[in-house]
Amino acid sequence: MLFLNKRRISTVNVIASIRVKAGKLSEFLEIFKSNMPIVRKERGCIEYFPAVDIIADLPPQSLDENVVTIIEKWESLHALRDHLNAPHMLTYKERVKDIVEGTSLKVLKEA
Repeated sequence: MLFLNKRRISTVNVIASIRVKAGKLSEFLEIFKSNMPIVRKERGCIEYFPAVDIIADLPPQSLDENVVTIIEKWESLHALRDHLNAPHMLTYKERVKDIVEGTSLKVLKEA
């Protein structure tokens, strides 16, 4: 368990935004989804899936057809760190390195 200011944090939420090169979305999703079953079996993984923008006509929505948002929930920060260093994740990163332009990561706790 993660403790912050003496408050117990039972889960860690992650929002990862991955910008892929134009025209490479399908290839990226194929690689990502092939890795998902392994990730979902990892100790501490509660939720893990990719999402893409849909037109919802809700301001101030920002659409980007080249961004995949990965939504994750982990039992602990330790489980997340183990995930990021798992051999299958290192293989995944190698497979997508030439089609990914950039990544941003938010690691969140419930407020």
